[in-house]
Amino acid sequence: MGRHRRTDSESGAWPKPDSGPLAAFEERRRPPAGIVRRHRPAGGGASHLRPEEPRLLQQWDGFVYVPVGTAPDLDAARAWERSPLCP
Repeated sequence: MGRHRRTDSESGAWPKPDSGPLAAFEERRRPPAGIVRRHRPAGGGASHLRPEEPRLLQQWDGFVYVPVGTAPDLDAARAWERSPLCP
């Protein structure tokens, strides 16, 4: 099987919006690379270095990533990242 034969559902990508009057708007509001939640080290740098340092938690709001809290370390940040989104 070729490299490019995956469907959107297999790759984990967000589904394409219907071709309605707001399709272009919905396309722009999707998060980059389908990542809704992310964490960044409070002191900057690579996320895998210094796992004991605090992390800044960010969530996609439809336009930009906004800060939503902090986590004491990398493990807590990864657990928050995997937790289900609240409606």
